Amino acid sequence: MLQTEKLRDKTNEELLAMYQESGELVIKQELVMRYLYIVKTIASQMRGVYAGSLQMEDIINEGVIAIMKGIDRYDPERDNKFETFISRRIRGMIIDLVRKNDWMPRDFRKQIRLMEEARVALGGDPTDEEIAASLGMDVKKYRKFQRMSVIMNVLSLDMLVDDEEEHQALQLSSKDTSSQPEKAFLREESRKLLAEAVKGLKEKEQMVISLYYVEELNMGQIAGIMGVSEPRISQIHSSAIKKLKEQMSHYI
Repeated sequence: MLQTEKLRDKTNEELLAMYQESGELVIKQELVMRYLYIVKTIASQMRGVYAGSLQMEDIINEGVIAIMKGIDRYDPERDNKFETFISRRIRGMIIDLVRKNDWMPRDFRKQIRLMEEARVALGGDPTDEEIAASLGMDVKKYRKFQRMSVIMNVLSLDMLVDDEEEHQALQLSSKDTSSQPEKAFLREESRKLLAEAVKGLKEKEQMVISLYYVEELNMGQIAGIMGVSEPRISQIHSSAIKKLKEQMSHYI
């Protein structure tokens, strides 16, 4: 009991260092409890990915296991911040679980490409019904693919920025204190470039991105504000994320 109380006075970084040195289970348990919020947050954010095939409780249970494994595999010299390291592992874990449950079709990317081609071919601002009809697809199935596309694009953009920050960090020695301002500058540059890319989006795309990520509104709330359907908001969001990914990929 006394040892547990002493651990609570330590920072997360200190506990990680202590665990790597001693491997004591009590330290690992304390770390798992401290990082549990990350699993819960990501499980909530990605609910649309696994809803219908998995329960949030399942995700949290698997997330705890991912944290425990992550603590053993984490290398501060190689992996940058543990929060970034474990967040990416948990996102990947959720996607893997979804795939194992056969929720994500094998021809997912092909279907998304065909949907985009159909939208362009129809021209203007076609409705979901029009696009689905041109593909000979049920509207519900079309909207399911659309939601999947939005989630996957968000994950890809998120990981793209994480990858860039981690890559930049690896170029700088963590033991060289003079490099810390440069590391902070490089991270800030990535954020600035992303902000500039957002400014290059269409007005509606900028609004959706702002309401979703800054105001943290859901798709239904944004649809109400903008006076369009929720599927249309998902379509705008997907288009915006695709453009941002392209811009950031050119930079990286």
